[in-house]
Amino acid sequence: MAWSESIKSEALKAFFENPIFLSAVSSWFFAQLIKAIIVLLRSGRKTPREVLETLIWRTGGMPSSHSSLVSALTVSIALNEGVGSNLFVVTLFFSLVVMRDAMGVRRSAGIQAKTLNLLGRSAADRLGIEYTPVKEIHGHAPLEVVIGALLGIIIAAAVTYL
Repeated sequence: MAWSESIKSEALKAFFENPIFLSAVSSWFFAQLIKAIIVLLRSGRKTPREVLETLIWRTGGMPSSHSSLVSALTVSIALNEGVGSNLFVVTLFFSLVVMRDAMGVRRSAGIQAKTLNLLGRSAADRLGIEYTPVKEIHGHAPLEVVIGALLGIIIAAAVTYL
């Protein structure tokens, strides 16, 4: 039993020390940290809960943590496995889809939801009816995606070479 536990702990240790894993997690974390700092600086008063929510879960804003994570993943795989590897090709196209989605579909859906909520509230006020707002998804502006991708590239290179 001790032998199998030793193998499991070694595999777990190898996973958490893997440069590809470290690049992806670090880039996501730093993007969210930067985003939380920007939110604090822009809006001033925020409750600890709002700061924690921004740090862990908030979507949209500068920089894009989605773009940071997938670009770090792709670059880290390129540096560790090579650009000729099948895994690099898969992650490259996965990254392009994620970044395009962040700027396009999610951003458009968020803008439409915001407009729908304004219209719904206005109609509810005028007609005296109840309106339940739809969820507003926060996508990214192109610059937020580019900055997130650059952050991911830098972190992947740092984790691999430092």
